[in-house]
Amino acid sequence: MDNSEKRIRKLYQRLLAKYGEPEQPREMSGIDYVIETILSQNTNDISRDKAFKQLKDRFGDNYEAIENADIDEVIECIRICGLGPTKAERIQKTLQIIREEREEYSIEFLKDMAVEDAKNWLTEIPGIGPKTASVILGFHFKMPTFPVDTHVQRLATECMELVPEDSSRTQTHNILEDRVPDDIKYEFHILLITHGREECTARNPGCEFCNLEQ
Repeated sequence: MDNSEKRIRKLYQRLLAKYGEPEQPREMSGIDYVIETILSQNTNDISRDKAFKQLKDRFGDNYEAIENADIDEVIECIRICGLGPTKAERIQKTLQIIREEREEYSIEFLKDMAVEDAKNWLTEIPGIGPKTASVILGFHFKMPTFPVDTHVQRLATECMELVPEDSSRTQTHNILEDRVPDDIKYEFHILLITHGREECTARNPGCEFCNLEQ
């Protein structure tokens, strides 16, 4: 299977023609992206957004208050997105680590680091893996990262065969981050997710669109 830049760009153009230009990521602070991506783990966008809104409605931008709040209060705010106790603990611990290391609630210093260095810094925080780090760096800092979620993993390994079928999610992340051209990383990522949700679903894999690419 040809997984050259030419083929990836062809796939990108076909997805673009099918679904249109993806919306750009929301403008938020780096800390808000950290919190939101933790909330997004193992849930859908609707539940994540509701949990994030409830947390912001309760605490606003007072990250010190979130860090020091009774954990049950944080759990109650984010319960709708599932794994409330785990995510509440991760959010509070992450805020603590950032404050202690940077003496402020900010990760803006990462914009001056190389992508791999920034990713390594983030993934040293418990609960932040490669996907979460890639989302933060790609969406907030516009760095050339390629997050791999369930939809991207399935399409890349099974339907479009962009990576070997037995690739782990980490392997898929590493391969696609290397192969997908920097100028289309964000858009291609979003278009693959859209395609995996709307047409080539887990219940209907190998759709006509994907089969044409084999």
